[in-house]
Amino acid sequence: MPQASPRGTYLVIAEALRAEIQEGEGAGALPSEAEMMRLHGVGRNTIRRALKVLEADGVVESVPGIGWRPARGGDRRSLAERMTDVIVEESLSLGEAYPSEAKLCERFGASRTAVRRVLAQMEGNGLLTTVHGKGRTVRALPTPTTRP
Repeated sequence: MPQASPRGTYLVIAEALRAEIQEGEGAGALPSEAEMMRLHGVGRNTIRRALKVLEADGVVESVPGIGWRPARGGDRRSLAERMTDVIVEESLSLGEAYPSEAKLCERFGASRTAVRRVLAQMEGNGLLTTVHGKGRTVRALPTPTTRP
């Protein structure tokens, strides 16, 4: 039985897929989930977790009827970087309202789950705070050290 990765098998697979895509090997659609399960010797949930990590980072996208493929479009920054940059791009100051989850999903073409994950990360980094009845507000301005 192979030894479990201390980093998390899905993260190891996500990094391997990221490297393949960056090297241009994954120019078209990625292999099917079943094929990736066979190649990596893991279950479907592990493959799906790896793909969700890459989706949240803006590396891959799910296309109905096709499967997973490298994300198209010009902005190759991760979703976390793009959402952090909203504070600067919109000139938000301390205490001002941060855009809603729905607006962020629409703006970045991301799932609500991916947006919520990054919002939680931003709150953990001290950039945002949630105020009951008011939504999320800016708690600190981003610096190179607070970027996700």
